[in-house]
Amino acid sequence: MDGRKEVTVGAYIAARLSDIGIEHYFAVPGDYNLVLLDELLENPSLTMIGCCNELNAGYAADGYARAHGAAAQVVTFSVGGLSALNAVAGAYAEDLPLVIISGGPNTNSQVENQILHHTCGEVRYGYQRDIFAQVTAAAVVIRHLADAPFLIDRTIETCLSSRKPVYIEVPCNLAGRKIPAPRKRSFGRKDPSHEDTLAEAVDRTAELLSGAAKAVLVAGGKLKHCGAVDAFMDLVDASKFAAASMPVAKGVIPESHPNYIGTYWGPVSSPGTAEIVESANIYLFAGAVFTDYTTSGYSTLINPSKLIHAGPGFVKLPDALYDGVNLSDYLEELSKKVKPNDASLVAYERIKLELAPRHPTKESAPITTRRLFERAEEMLSPDMTVLAETGDSWFNTMKMRLPDGCGYEIQMQYGSIGWSVGATLGYTLGSGGTKRVVAFIGDGSFQLTAQEVSTMIRYGLSPIIFLINNGGYTIEVEIHDGPYNNIKNWDYAGLVDVFNAGEGNGWSAKVRTEGDLDAAIEKALSHDGLSLIEVIVDRDDCSKELLEWGSRVSANNGRPPLPSIG
Repeated sequence: MDGRKEVTVGAYIAARLSDIGIEHYFAVPGDYNLVLLDELLENPSLTMIGCCNELNAGYAADGYARAHGAAAQVVTFSVGGLSALNAVAGAYAEDLPLVIISGGPNTNSQVENQILHHTCGEVRYGYQRDIFAQVTAAAVVIRHLADAPFLIDRTIETCLSSRKPVYIEVPCNLAGRKIPAPRKRSFGRKDPSHEDTLAEAVDRTAELLSGAAKAVLVAGGKLKHCGAVDAFMDLVDASKFAAASMPVAKGVIPESHPNYIGTYWGPVSSPGTAEIVESANIYLFAGAVFTDYTTSGYSTLINPSKLIHAGPGFVKLPDALYDGVNLSDYLEELSKKVKPNDASLVAYERIKLELAPRHPTKESAPITTRRLFERAEEMLSPDMTVLAETGDSWFNTMKMRLPDGCGYEIQMQYGSIGWSVGATLGYTLGSGGTKRVVAFIGDGSFQLTAQEVSTMIRYGLSPIIFLINNGGYTIEVEIHDGPYNNIKNWDYAGLVDVFNAGEGNGWSAKVRTEGDLDAAIEKALSHDGLSLIEVIVDRDDCSKELLEWGSRVSANNGRPPLPSIG
């Protein structure tokens, strides 16, 4: 030892979580992680949030990372860790820094050839690390106390610098053992751009943009993950170009901004947006990821010869690729050199649609999804964040006009139904009370993870959840229908009483008419606690955008196999 104070392995991990700004961690106990949990509880800077299951805890960590910058989850070995795996894979796809900490078997057990519970019935315990290695940026097992400080620090550094989940496994007989206390250090260093490469990429881009008759900027989701939102907005202001957002980047551009023209999503874009983007002479997509979902089954009309694609660490021009370029640096420098040109914005002003007047409430009229989202839009404020669950909520929230400051979160790369229940829990805690979450969740998605509503009630949180009850998996119906898309109906509003169990402050309502909805929204806004509004709509009530998008994604999925080669 080097003379430093000694702490337990668990206390060391707790100190490092606190060092990177984490204040809450999400956990489910199991006998392999109990000593570890005891040690974590000793740190007064951390609060454990007990969840109903590991999948939900992982989704909560996902939401927390979106609001707070990083998150942590603690699981037990195998039965707990593998339950969390789907949420961790989602966080990997969505570029979210999660520290997954798993208890593990006693280090003596493998040496002594013991077959253990919660394993696969064989004397091999490395499979969980091997599995997590596929969906994390780093996966380590602490086998020797001397290695613990290095492995913990290096893994956490990888988590923050890569903005991806990492996995740390702590055998149950090591969590309470002593190691040297952590030294002061910083994490999450930013790799600088290669100066010459950056300069050439900026010069070439500025030349292309400034020489075009009409240029357009499009914001992608990785702008947030790269810390490049401010730099992108500087470019929007400096260039005067029309600016759109991809669906995963809704909220990146303030929707009151004079250059904002809506969401670009190919054939299901905001009115007029696709026409302006696709007719431009050149377009810069910053932080974009092109998938079958974000391109509506690869049906967008983006011409590679007119595309500038800037992402994490690279800039791709029609005829050149530059590596080692930090996205924020690139956008900042570009804003200083681009020549202003508002031609694309002028073109949009000629074709844009005027905002429709508010539909007056018809007290007894059956509620429709269109009216639901119109009413919900009116209740939004800068101190709220919208969470849109996978499904028709994607398309309906895209049409909502967010007030400046109102956040927006979506899980579109991974697209896991059930994500938003846990994410609502995590995001609410991660925002530190600065944002009230307004979540839109379909009934099919809700049934996967509904238990975590009880956790929100347990901890006195106050999100507003719109539970859209249309009797099935609507998004799957539009992609490919079948009897498997039907689900058992629940009394969703009634669940809140169950979860209260006589000591919670959750409130719920079941609404069928426009008048009922208006009254429920008014009550929810004033209620100090969780509010769940179950909205009964017709099974076939879905947006036209979902119909269009679903058919195109289905067509892409249904392509016949390519001919064999050779």
